[in-house]
Amino acid sequence: VQLQASGGGLVQAGDSLRLSCAASGRTFSTYIMGWFRQAPGKERELVARITWSGSTTSYADSVKGRFTISRDNAKNTVYLQMNSLKPEDTAVYYCAGGPPVRVVTGVYDYWGQGTQVTVSS
Repeated sequence: VQLQASGGGLVQAGDSLRLSCAASGRTFSTYIMGWFRQAPGKERELVARITWSGSTTSYADSVKGRFTISRDNAKNTVYLQMNSLKPEDTAVYYCAGGPPVRVVTGVYDYWGQGTQVTVSS
């Protein structure tokens, strides 16, 4: 499985962006998918996660109510809709995924290349 993230950019505080992560491979629809981010000098953090069916999602407290993760298994794509962006959301955003049996242990087997999101104040 290969993952290709896109949609990052430079925006102002309060703006919105939608990130996309296109996956190759027929097993995508069975994977748990997540969006991570890493800001300079900080550890990578899990921002949002979605189960294979899309029925269950979870979010970091810092983005709850502002970010929405979704997926379209027919298009092999997972999305991260980011609203009310803040300067502290500035980071490189990565999509990642893997089989549930691995993700529940904290291991994501597949990673995209990252897309930069910069939010100016």
